[in-house]
Amino acid sequence: MVYKNFKQLKLSALGMGSMRLPLIDGNNAKIDEKKATEMVAYAIENGINYYDTAWGYHDGNSEIAMGNILSKYPREKYYLATKFPGYDVSNMDKVEEIFEKQLEKCKVDYFDFYLFHNVCELNIEQYLDEKYKIHEYLMKQKQNGRIRHLGFSIHGSYDVMKRFLEKYGKDMEFCQIQLNYIDLSFQHADDKIKLLKQYDIPVWVMEPLRGGKLCKLSENDTETLKQLRAEADATEWAFRFLQSIPEVTMILSGMSSLEQLKQNIEIFQNEKPLNETEKQTLFTIADGMLNGKLPCTSCRYCTTHCPQQLDIPHLLELYNEHRFTGGGFIAPMVIGTLPEEKRPSVCIGCRSCEAVCPQQIKISEALADFSAKLK
Repeated sequence: MVYKNFKQLKLSALGMGSMRLPLIDGNNAKIDEKKATEMVAYAIENGINYYDTAWGYHDGNSEIAMGNILSKYPREKYYLATKFPGYDVSNMDKVEEIFEKQLEKCKVDYFDFYLFHNVCELNIEQYLDEKYKIHEYLMKQKQNGRIRHLGFSIHGSYDVMKRFLEKYGKDMEFCQIQLNYIDLSFQHADDKIKLLKQYDIPVWVMEPLRGGKLCKLSENDTETLKQLRAEADATEWAFRFLQSIPEVTMILSGMSSLEQLKQNIEIFQNEKPLNETEKQTLFTIADGMLNGKLPCTSCRYCTTHCPQQLDIPHLLELYNEHRFTGGGFIAPMVIGTLPEEKRPSVCIGCRSCEAVCPQQIKISEALADFSAKLK
């Protein structure tokens, strides 16, 4: 396992995210703890020492599952990260209540890493508003040793990040951003990296495979990459790209199976950064992939705010497929199997989902267009 230096710590370069743990019957709220336990055991045995969870993952059950699993190991065997759920502004006045509950759910006395979660346009005013005392409380927990390292994750714009750093940058030790060879330019991750460098804040990576979308490329793109690195598949290329960025300390992967975990650990047995020709080849592939597709990563923040309780990520996946193929039978066939109240036509255009979408997708417009195309 490759390790990176962070202050006095040596962190595994690959961290295990827990937003996409194995499920029972495909239910996002029902984690298959037996399979997740097997994964964590293999991860620890093979050198992964960083585990990331959050209040809202798996409808609130990720912290519980990871607490149950990790509590079987000596506390010094792993580093645990979780986050204050500011993506939901109704939580802003509950920082103490939530933090205490998180310690209980995770079965720990302290968190090695703790983050302001999903700093974005929706919540920047509240995060900066001192009346909520979020920063004050978290700094107090750091002073008390219940938070060892404090940072933040961001899906918002460069300007939002700049505002956050201008107020709290001196206290931030790390920052988690969405970074991969698509989002380096598409989500302006390159500019965010430069800004973080000004504050001497290392980069934590989320969505390195963009929800798994970078694991499977077209036949033409796959063949192009094979000409450069015959032994590397699409997943390895995505990780090697991130190994080419010196500011990156931690790469989090939300692995859903033991097979995925084993594959990723094998890749992180060494570092093989890309050269400039290889990086430019990936950027060309990225340009082709972005042609017309909506960048949904199935994070499911949208579903928690939909008054119609639509499975928005699934609908957007079908919408992308329908547009990509120029019609076809697959999307209409699947939509035909859904209850009337779960179809895109039920969207009322309230835009509540858009307010929390990390990808800033115009969901209501997409669902309206989808409905029109299906008629």
